Amino acid sequence: MLDDLDRRILRTLQYMPDAAMHEIADRCGLTAAKVTRRLDKLRDAGLYRGQEAVVDWAALGFEVSVSLRITLDKTQARAFDEFHAAARDVPEVTEIQTFLGRVDVRLFVVARDMAHYQMLYRDRILTLPHISDIEALMLVSTLKSDERLPL
Repeated sequence: MLDDLDRRILRTLQYMPDAAMHEIADRCGLTAAKVTRRLDKLRDAGLYRGQEAVVDWAALGFEVSVSLRITLDKTQARAFDEFHAAARDVPEVTEIQTFLGRVDVRLFVVARDMAHYQMLYRDRILTLPHISDIEALMLVSTLKSDERLPL
């Protein structure tokens, strides 16, 4: 279970992910060594997975973002495994999610422009195995993108 100090550390990291260890310690009223030990315990318990860079794909020239909802042919025993393995090999697929329901998989795809997306769609996406249905949702804007939760 999390105690108040663990919550303070995680809350600080959510709002200041690039803060130095001594800054986190100061905000939490702890020493840097104690924060490090607590983070190690949280990591070992699977509560804290670390930090990652958030890349602005549009700033890098990938101006098209598409969410693809895919239904797989479930009559094939290895459909999920074979589809997921092949989808992981498409560099422009930045996220793969699986679902229960009519839609089995969601792929998030980035492309430089519409011509690049069209090429990706025809040559890489439609050739993925076991697709029975696919729906493309073109991203127009992101109104909220925040993984912070109250702790």
